[in-house]
Amino acid sequence: MTTTLYSPLSSTLSSSSSLQEKKLRIPIQSAKPGLILKPLRSFPSIRAATDFSSSLDTGLSTELDAVTSYSEIVPDTVVFDDFERFPPTAATVSSSLILGICSLPDTKFRSAVDTALADTQCYGLENSDDRMSCFVNKALVNIGGDLAKLVPGRVSTEVDARLAYDTHAIVEKVHDLLKLYRGIDVPPERLLFKIPSTWQGIEASRLLESEGIQTHMTFVYSFCQAAAAAQAGASVIQIFVGRLRDWARHHKGDPEVEAALRRGEDPGLALVTKAYNYIHKYGHKSKLMAAAIRNKQDVFNLLGVDYIISPLKILQSLKESVTPPDEKYSLIRRLSPQTAASYNFTNAELVKWDQYSFAEALGPAAVELLSAGMDGYASQSKRVEELFEKIWPPPNV
Repeated sequence: MTTTLYSPLSSTLSSSSSLQEKKLRIPIQSAKPGLILKPLRSFPSIRAATDFSSSLDTGLSTELDAVTSYSEIVPDTVVFDDFERFPPTAATVSSSLILGICSLPDTKFRSAVDTALADTQCYGLENSDDRMSCFVNKALVNIGGDLAKLVPGRVSTEVDARLAYDTHAIVEKVHDLLKLYRGIDVPPERLLFKIPSTWQGIEASRLLESEGIQTHMTFVYSFCQAAAAAQAGASVIQIFVGRLRDWARHHKGDPEVEAALRRGEDPGLALVTKAYNYIHKYGHKSKLMAAAIRNKQDVFNLLGVDYIISPLKILQSLKESVTPPDEKYSLIRRLSPQTAASYNFTNAELVKWDQYSFAEALGPAAVELLSAGMDGYASQSKRVEELFEKIWPPPNV
C-alpha cells in the first residue's frame, strides 16, 4: 500500500523518489459500497476527509464518486503534514522514512529512533555490522509499531534492497523483523513485508507466504515479474505505470514495451491490464496496485484495478469535476473478472515461471528500472547506517 502504501509510492526515479517513501496512502470509501473489492485486509475503506467529500444535494456527483465505485483510491499524503487532514488507514515504514524522521527532531516518531539506538541488546553486539543492523531493525519496527497504533490496516515494512538477490537473507531478515514486531504485540496479520521483485525476492515471497507471512512485491515492470509473483502467492503486487511510460519515451529494444506501442497502448497501462487479467482469470490471491499515476486519464484507464495510488492534485481535480447523472457512467470499469475471463494469453505467458524462464523474459525496461529502484533503496539504507553511526549513542542514554 503508505508511509509508503501503499508505498511509501508517483514520480520518476529521481530525488522525488525518497519523498515518495515518506508518504501515507489512504483509501477513500467507495461511493457504492456494494462494489467495494472485499479482500482489503490491508486497506479497509474509510469515509473521505472533508476536502474530498463529494456528495452534492443537487443529485450531481463528481468524477471522484465515479472512480471510487470501481477501485480503491489511495491518496499520496506526506506523513508529517497530513496526518490530521488525511487520517491514514495503512502505512509503510522504510529507510527513507527514517531519514525524514531524523531530519525533523520534533516529530512524534523521533522517540522510536532514539529508543532503538539505546537498545541494550544491540549495544552489546561486538561486530559493528551486526550492531548497526540491529539498530536499523529496531528503528523500523519501533516506527512500524507506532504506525500500527495509528492505522487500522496493515503496516508494510521495507526489506533491505541490498538483500534482493539472496532468498535466504530476505527470509531471515523478515523473520528477524517479525520477531521484533511480536515483541511489541503487533500481530502478523497487521503486517506486510515489502520486497523487490527479483527472482530471489519472488522466491522469498513464496516461502514467506507459505508460512502465512504477507508480502508486498515492488518494482514490477514486466509481465513475468507480475505473473511469477502471483504464482508465488504475493499478497500485493505493485506496478509503476508512469515510470514504465517514461522509460518507453527514451529507450527502445524491449519486446514487451514495443508490442504495446504497436497496439497503440501505453506500456504501463498495458502491463497493469495484462497482470490484472492474469491474476483474476487464473484465481491467484494477489491484489494489484497501480502506482506512479500521472494524470486523471490514467485513473480512468485503470478503473477496476484493486488499488490506484494517486497524487493529491489528481484527486482534487477529480473532486472538483462535477459529473451529471447521465454522464457519470461514461466512466466505465476497464478491468473486471469478466474482462479477465475473456482475455487471451499465449502459451509462453502461461508457463510455470522458474529462474531461467524468468531471466529470459525479463526485458531491458524491467532490468534497468528494477536496478535503478533497488539502487535508490540501497542508497537510503546506507545513509541511515551512516547517520546512525554519527548520532549513536543518543543523548541522555
